[in-house]
Amino acid sequence: MNAVPFDTLKLARDFEVAGMAPPVAAGTAAALADALIGADLVTKSDLDTRLGSFEARLSAKFEAFEAKFDAKLEILRRDMTIKLGGMLVIAVGVILAAMRFMPRP
Repeated sequence: MNAVPFDTLKLARDFEVAGMAPPVAAGTAAALADALIGADLVTKSDLDTRLGSFEARLSAKFEAFEAKFDAKLEILRRDMTIKLGGMLVIAVGVILAAMRFMPRP
């Protein structure tokens, strides 16, 4: 991450013009410069890099989830077909048995 370029002398002079005492203005400018230089500030390029990496990982995880979901859906479809077929066979068998044992007029 990059530090922000910073003109401490100009800031100290601006503080002096605003009414601060010269030693206080110089100390305040130096402290602010130290805080900004030591801080890890995020730039737009840093965010773009991280976002690209995050999008790639998220896309990969989503594709893996989608493949797993499709596989489970196929298993569910197969199981439902087998169960429906079994129920139809039993229903036809019950109807045929009922027709066989019904008295004929």
